[in-house]
Amino acid sequence: MANPSSSDFTHLDSSGQPAMVDISGKGSTYRVAVAESRVYLPSLVREQFRDNDIQTRKGAVFQTAIIAGIMAAKKTPDLIPLCHTLLLDGCDVQIRLEEEEAIIRCTVKTTGKTGVEMEALTGASVAALTIYDMCKAFTQEMIIRQTRLISKTGGKHDLAEGAK
Repeated sequence: MANPSSSDFTHLDSSGQPAMVDISGKGSTYRVAVAESRVYLPSLVREQFRDNDIQTRKGAVFQTAIIAGIMAAKKTPDLIPLCHTLLLDGCDVQIRLEEEEAIIRCTVKTTGKTGVEMEALTGASVAALTIYDMCKAFTQEMIIRQTRLISKTGGKHDLAEGAK
C-alpha cells in the first residue's frame, strides 16, 4: 500500500484520533494465532541447560517463562491500549533450545469477533523477556532477536505458516 491515509488504519476514527475498532456487527468465529520469539543464548547460558530447562537460583527458566507467557496473553488488553478484551479458549507456550537459540511458540485460541494475534505476540514476547530476566545473572549478552506472527486463522485474512 503506497502512502496510506488515516482512513486506511482501523484504529483511527474519521478525524484521525485513536479509536477501538467497533466489532459489534461481526459474527463470532473460531480463531487461532501462533507467534514465535527467538532468544540468542550465549554459551555460558546454554551450559546451564539440563533436563529440558535452564536452572537458576530464581528457578526453572523455561517453566517460569511459559507461565509468564500465558499470563501475558491473558493481560494483552491491559498492555496494548486498543485491543479488545477476549475470553481465551486456550493458550499454549512451548519453548525449546535449538542450537544457540531458545525458540518460543505461543498458540492462542478463542471463539470471538476479533483475532488473537496480539495475544500470541504478547505471550511470546513476555516469555522471551522472562528468559532474559532470569538468565541475566549469567550474562547480559543475550539477544531477543525476533518476534513474529507465524499463522492465524478464523478471520477475514488468514496467514498460513511459512507464508510471507
